[in-house]
Amino acid sequence: MASDDLLYLTIAEAARRIRRGELSPIELLQAHLTRISETNEGLNGFITVMEREAMADAEAIEKALRAGQRPSALSGIPIGVKDTYDVKGVPTTLGSKLFSNRMANEDSVVVARLRNAGAIFIGKNQLHELAFGATSENPHFGNSRNPWDTERATGGSSGGGAASVAAGLCMAAIGSDTGGSVRTPPALCGAVGFKPTFGRISRRGMAPAAFSLDTVGLITRSVEDAGLLLSETAGHDPDDPSSATWPNEDFNRLIGQGVEGKKVGFPKEFFYDAVHPDVEEAVRKTMDEFERLGAIVEEVSIPWLQRSLDVSTTIAIAEFAEVALPLLKKHADDIGGDVREVVEAGLAVPATDYIRCQQARTLFNRQLLDVMKGFDVLASPMVGIGAPRFDNMTAVETKAGLKDSRDILSHLSRPYNQSGAPAISVPCGFTGEGLPISLQLASLPFHDASLLQIAHAYEQATEWHRQHPPI
Repeated sequence: MASDDLLYLTIAEAARRIRRGELSPIELLQAHLTRISETNEGLNGFITVMEREAMADAEAIEKALRAGQRPSALSGIPIGVKDTYDVKGVPTTLGSKLFSNRMANEDSVVVARLRNAGAIFIGKNQLHELAFGATSENPHFGNSRNPWDTERATGGSSGGGAASVAAGLCMAAIGSDTGGSVRTPPALCGAVGFKPTFGRISRRGMAPAAFSLDTVGLITRSVEDAGLLLSETAGHDPDDPSSATWPNEDFNRLIGQGVEGKKVGFPKEFFYDAVHPDVEEAVRKTMDEFERLGAIVEEVSIPWLQRSLDVSTTIAIAEFAEVALPLLKKHADDIGGDVREVVEAGLAVPATDYIRCQQARTLFNRQLLDVMKGFDVLASPMVGIGAPRFDNMTAVETKAGLKDSRDILSHLSRPYNQSGAPAISVPCGFTGEGLPISLQLASLPFHDASLLQIAHAYEQATEWHRQHPPI
């Protein structure tokens, strides 16, 4: 097996070693390629492994460093990318047999920006078909499997990336988040999942799922790493109509400043309606930790959060149906049953209902953001349960009784997709069965740096993120 010392370095740690000449990019890449060869068959984190291309990039970077070139921010860092983003010369399958041979002609914007920063792309990560589903069960390319227990799901739709980062197959992964897809899988796999403010990172070159919700997201081993990646990928793209014009910045500039005097709000309703008792206990303990760190902790009432779920569901499935309709017309039998059902449900949404839901969304966002103005972050469980078993997805224990995991895996993430607010998933404990539990923190739009500051302070005080699965 490859050395855990290399497999579980953070990006920040590895970059420092590379800058000091203590670590070779080829050595770092080879450790992760070895890990992939040993474990990917069991975890199914990657659909495509780009070994030849990645090694050529590592050799070129190492040659430049030996010649005296100053390393870039991410020089030699092996990264995975969800197979919904274009990587030049590599198929973009979208987790669908319909696109298994569709070759990308150029890099997506997020891939190009990371390449410019020196990152090495090691492969295309597995996903729920067409990037629309909460489990990453996939009838065409197989299910991604949770590294803490391979009989359990990773969550979706960025499941392959979360499994790969958590198990040491790559140092970070680029995912997408429409209703929680870049936060739920890391929460179930014990990694960090960060959905920046809507529009922070260009979506050009990413296959769409729902236009008004899709957000480029980051899966990493630490909060600091998420900030490093965002600093290299954020910025306005005039060719992406959803791209924010907000200027780029150093998103880690507040890291290490602590949370003394910061206000942390814990909503009383909605987030605890359907959770496992172990999850509720772990998240409520984070209140004590924040107080110990000097934060001001308050419970807050947001009773109308529950009503927002129907609104977000209607918008998401209607927009997804518009994207997938051509496929349904020509290739219905080649689309997995669960995804086909979502498309058909979306097509049944009347235009009047969609418009009413967008109007309700505007009101909801105004109300939520008004509450958020009183706090530096809102804190809650990220997912109400531990990773569900593949053979028992429909009878998962919560304090509200047995639930279908597919109905609740993305239940707690959606308010921040509707509002466009940044949100991050950070490990905060384990269930009695030894499965990861995560805390969700969210802040006002474009307060990404302060969100990372607070998440980092909690993470470093607890060190849950340094617990690794028994691979």
